[in-house]
Amino acid sequence: MIKLPKGDKKLLHAWAFYDWANSVYSLVISSAIFPIFYGALTIVRDAEGNKIDDTVHFLGFNFNNDSLISYVTAMAFLVVSFLSPFLSGIADYIGNKKNFMKFFNYLGALSCIGLFWFDLDHLWIGLLCYFLALIGFWGSLVFYNSYLPDIAFKDQQDKISAKGFSLGYIGSVILLIICLVLILKYSWFGFEDEGLPTRLSFILTGVWWISFSQYTYYYLPKGNKRTGIRRNILFNGFRELKSIWKAMKHNPMLKRYLIAFFIYSMAVQTIMLIATYFGIEELDWGEQDPTSGLIISILLIQLVAVAGATLTARIAFRIGNIKTLIIINLIWISICGYAYFIVSPVQFYVAAAAVGLVMGGIQSLSRSTYSKFLPEDTKDTASYFSFYDVSEKIGIVIGMFMYGLVAQITGSIRDSILFLVVFFIAGVFLLMRVPKTNPAL
Repeated sequence: MIKLPKGDKKLLHAWAFYDWANSVYSLVISSAIFPIFYGALTIVRDAEGNKIDDTVHFLGFNFNNDSLISYVTAMAFLVVSFLSPFLSGIADYIGNKKNFMKFFNYLGALSCIGLFWFDLDHLWIGLLCYFLALIGFWGSLVFYNSYLPDIAFKDQQDKISAKGFSLGYIGSVILLIICLVLILKYSWFGFEDEGLPTRLSFILTGVWWISFSQYTYYYLPKGNKRTGIRRNILFNGFRELKSIWKAMKHNPMLKRYLIAFFIYSMAVQTIMLIATYFGIEELDWGEQDPTSGLIISILLIQLVAVAGATLTARIAFRIGNIKTLIIINLIWISICGYAYFIVSPVQFYVAAAAVGLVMGGIQSLSRSTYSKFLPEDTKDTASYFSFYDVSEKIGIVIGMFMYGLVAQITGSIRDSILFLVVFFIAGVFLLMRVPKTNPAL
């Protein structure tokens, strides 16, 4: 490890490069290849491709395939919500958050590799790997995000946060294209089993994640070590969280911003998770293959998001972070209204491009804005960012529940999309109430 001073360009690039390493999980596993693989594995179709049955037998019970993976996903997010504040408090206290970040990184990457053996005969092993991969990905992000105020000065944080997301979008698209070539042109590589390249994609994801993260670890510092009593280290983590919660009560900017983020993040994360299901169930694809159409839209979102993250950072530099976030929330409201009426693939691609533009912007700027609101002398950055992370994860659980409830009551996914407008409107209102003592915010 080379110790570099705060604000050093090489240190900033090394930190941002972890997005390049880990974003392949969110694209290959969460959004593109694994969902299609899971559907093909668990849905029985007739010779014409019509669905006959989507029931999965697991642990002595019969589940709808979508319900089963949703339950596993929700449980993993709940575990992360509990673990992240617990572990981040400990990591801040003993000053080794890089080791915690590595642990979750390797857990997630090795679990991705384990998905190679996912099949119906050993379903519990495959679901366990999926469960642990999700925990590894989101768990590592807690510590990764908490490095931002440690390695970058406040006037650098918007730009380097956007750079991280941009690198992540580019890197994940590169690996996805490699995987798609393997899958679609498997005969070029001498594969006789057309399912083998898909499974190899999971191995490539894990190897990519571990390999490229080493550059980040080479330059990142170990972490800030707290001074004081070292006894009862487990409980000291909880005490640290309690003290941070008390400190937030005396920091109205940070507290109000965190509440606003919690509200609008519900809608953002929910849309990102259900977009594929909306495309499959609500659009008239005609003779076009829905799978290829959805992959095109996913690639479009990733590529446009690169420009979105960079453009948002520039706008925030000119008019301030809070005003920029308000504008982005207003654009999200417009996208939801437009999505309610779309019926064709072309309209879906237009919506996907718009989502990509604001998705990259709102994620990168939300992270850097929170970092700017932390007190100047903050040492327990991992504990502070655990609140940010838990807000996002609990928001996902609540957002998905509300989405499902509205869809169940009304019988339409479109009504659920329209209902999410309420969260964005509330987000705009709450952002307007955030005190701004600094014009840059």
